[in-house]
Amino acid sequence: MKFAVIVFPGSNCDVDMYHAIKDELGEEVEYVWHDTENLDQYDGILLPGGFSYGDYLRTGAIARFSKVMQEVVKAAKAGKPVLGVCNGFQILLESGLLPGAMRRNESLKFICRPTQLKVVNNETMFSSAYGDGERIQIPIAHGEGNYYCDEETLERLKANNQIVFTYENNPNGSLENIAGVVNEQGNVLGMMPHPERAVDELLGGADGLKLFQSIVKQWREANVVKA
Repeated sequence: MKFAVIVFPGSNCDVDMYHAIKDELGEEVEYVWHDTENLDQYDGILLPGGFSYGDYLRTGAIARFSKVMQEVVKAAKAGKPVLGVCNGFQILLESGLLPGAMRRNESLKFICRPTQLKVVNNETMFSSAYGDGERIQIPIAHGEGNYYCDEETLERLKANNQIVFTYENNPNGSLENIAGVVNEQGNVLGMMPHPERAVDELLGGADGLKLFQSIVKQWREANVVKA
């Protein structure tokens, strides 16, 4: 499986994401600059964390207009797995690939620490390697991770089982403790915690590796069926 790690001006977790795929997962991966106009050669798209375009206007608001985002939307519509982590999640929200918005943390402070999550939906292409209700530890590092959506959207998220991860102890005020959601088709995941920083015990834990393993497993199974 071949992954693209999208790099925007201001990205700073692209190297972490690259390492997780290449060295821990053992799959092919390339850095892809924000002005790239074709992603057809890639099987999976990864939007890393950081401060794209300095977080001017709103987090992810400028990155949403990068040339590459037209291709990310195209890949999402084609059913390819698209993962946005932290700033990548914010970009997916701004681009309309996921519902909702991000607000400043309730504390109005940047938070960087390990966080306990609960896997509330293990039937997605990103979470199938986890057990139902499994508790995992994934680090967070954000100042605007307070997920919000209106009541109608929240009910739709619940009805469609689109909430994948929730916080055990809410660090940022996020609505309903939401830490990660998928689109209705189930192939686009946005999450604030950083699974790429939890892929080896040397990093303090490897609970995030199962997320990437889930993607590869689901992709291979789908392509075997097609073949």
